[in-house]
Amino acid sequence: MAEERRPRAGKTSTAATRRPPPVRGAGQAARAACQSLEGLIGHPTEGVSAVKRVEEGWCVVVDVLELPRIPDTTSLLASYEVQIDQDGELLEYSRIRRYRRGSADE
Repeated sequence: MAEERRPRAGKTSTAATRRPPPVRGAGQAARAACQSLEGLIGHPTEGVSAVKRVEEGWCVVVDVLELPRIPDTTSLLASYEVQIDQDGELLEYSRIRRYRRGSADE
């Protein structure tokens, strides 16, 4: 009789150790930055103001609703600069601006 082979405990499949595919284009970079930032700060993202290719990946400016108010035009939003690498992993972020929804840039 042939001996039955069983997988060894503690071994992981190659699928589990694969790296995610690289971020291709500004759209994917923006989505990755929004998802990562939302998960960290717990505030919903409103949109993206800027996307720029940098040496180590992408720099994305994400607009976030920090304090909802009634009426909506008085809600407080903030712009965050988010750095992600080639794979869409968040490297760093910082709040660069906080403003009222109804205010215009000066």
